Amino acid sequence: MPGAIYAEGLVKAFGDVRALDGVDLDVPESTVLGLLGPNGAGKTTAVRVLTTLLRPDAGKAVVAGTDVLKNPTAVRRSIGLSGQFAAVDEYLTGRENLQMVGQLYQMSGRDAKKRAKELLERFHLADAADRTAKTYSGGMRRRLDLAAALVVSPPVMFMDEPTTGLDPRNRQQLWEVVEELVAGGTTVLLTTQYLDEADRLAHDIAVVDHGRVIARGTSDQLKAQTGGERVEVVVHEREHIPTAREILESHALRGAGRESCTVEEHTRKLTVPVTGGAKLLAEVIRELDTRGVEIDDIGLRRPTLDDVFISLTGHAAEGETGQATDTDDQPGTGTDASRDAAQRKEATK
Repeated sequence: MPGAIYAEGLVKAFGDVRALDGVDLDVPESTVLGLLGPNGAGKTTAVRVLTTLLRPDAGKAVVAGTDVLKNPTAVRRSIGLSGQFAAVDEYLTGRENLQMVGQLYQMSGRDAKKRAKELLERFHLADAADRTAKTYSGGMRRRLDLAAALVVSPPVMFMDEPTTGLDPRNRQQLWEVVEELVAGGTTVLLTTQYLDEADRLAHDIAVVDHGRVIARGTSDQLKAQTGGERVEVVVHEREHIPTAREILESHALRGAGRESCTVEEHTRKLTVPVTGGAKLLAEVIRELDTRGVEIDDIGLRRPTLDDVFISLTGHAAEGETGQATDTDDQPGTGTDASRDAAQRKEATK
């Protein structure tokens, strides 16, 4: 039986560019699917199709048990959407923004006020409830935007890079909100380029590139595909790098072969895939000492999601290197807060 979010063979093209090229997804109820991928991979396009804001060229999508193409109105009643930008009216107060969204969902004035108060307290915005949104910080606007997406307590929630631009404290608070939602039965599709975010929140991860899902599994399963453990060594002198490399390659994971050791000359760090755990690490340390290689640091670590991302897509995630993460998937169009606000209003019709 399909999950709360189900997609089969989704295709969407913009001219000669296929933003989605046969995407399949299946998200069980009360879980989080992390959708990872570089800018332009198709993540936002997938979200827009699943939230009825774009019509696919081919394929099938079902959200909360309703066919997205056959009954988009019913789908909109069952979802919440938080886009890449805070879609709030800056000339309204925080309280007025939430009450407006409630009334767009045809809540009574009394119920809208009550729900607005609950959400303002939940997102630590009660003290600023009667200030206009244009006086809010970026993090406060982001929290207000997420609160607006939760006015009707939707069973399915779509979050498109929700923590972009947030400081560590606000990111942590948003993560806690997501965990509370899922514990309460909400299903979440989360697009992100912050790999630590996916590592913490996602029960399952799908990596998208060039409009296709190129890998799928839990965080641990994806990490296991990249080769298990790594030994990392930082030598004290750059002249010892060749000797250290020779030693590490002799202990490399079987099948990795020579040239398996990666070297960062500027940091004097060497990394090699291995198997054997702490016992092997002790052997490497003894051999380095015997060969007279002085080290500043050595350690054994498991691969990270960043390693997974690099191995699958050929480069690091933009969000991990501090680059902009708000590039739209659709060529030739801009992504801004006013458009996200219009989309939220459309999704309440």
